Amino acid sequence: MASDMITVDGGHYSPILGKKRDVTVNGFLIDEAAVTNREFQLFVKKVPSWQKTKTPLLFADTNYLKSWNWPTGTNDPSLDSSPVVNVSWFAAKAYCEWSNKRLPTVDEWEYLAQFGPVDKKHDPKDVILEWYSKPTPAKLPHVKSTFKNKFGVWDVHGLIWEWTYDFNTAFVTGESRGDSAIEKSMFCGGGAAGSPNPSDYAAFMRFGFRSSLKGNYTVENLGFRCAKDPKP
Repeated sequence: MASDMITVDGGHYSPILGKKRDVTVNGFLIDEAAVTNREFQLFVKKVPSWQKTKTPLLFADTNYLKSWNWPTGTNDPSLDSSPVVNVSWFAAKAYCEWSNKRLPTVDEWEYLAQFGPVDKKHDPKDVILEWYSKPTPAKLPHVKSTFKNKFGVWDVHGLIWEWTYDFNTAFVTGESRGDSAIEKSMFCGGGAAGSPNPSDYAAFMRFGFRSSLKGNYTVENLGFRCAKDPKP
């Protein structure tokens, strides 16, 4: 079953880079959790052109759905509720459109990311830094395994990276993509000068990570969730 959607009230956030200091974000809907293997399996069964053996390299590189044993999924039930990863931007966008949704924008994601765990027991920066310090596990935890924020959205931090619709609008440039995972140590805090919040290390990492991507890239800790405009 597809993830429930959460209503996110509109508001403002300050981009970590660039001259704009205050961006208005309109209210939107977003999946409460990342898209899972089980959910993506249903998609590729309904839309066979996105199966791992049929998708052109133009739209997904050779690591597309790397952990899947079959063109239509995995024979490991323990992965069903884990987020689907090694999925390209093109494939994520196609899934969202098939679901009558869309990928969230960078502004929507960054606005959402400023709200940490609702229980207040965990500093989001500590959660993120702990995540960075550990290698990506062979089997990712299930969605809803970290924390939800004040809107009720799960795993905004600490589970996987997530695609955004306009990921290639990042200000940082350069190539930092390894063969199997992002080399997290490649990004430094030198761009913090003049930033509205130089201590927001996670935001710099997100912008640096996005700038290293191309639409057909797939990475073992990169997945997605869908968003949607509210009904008028």
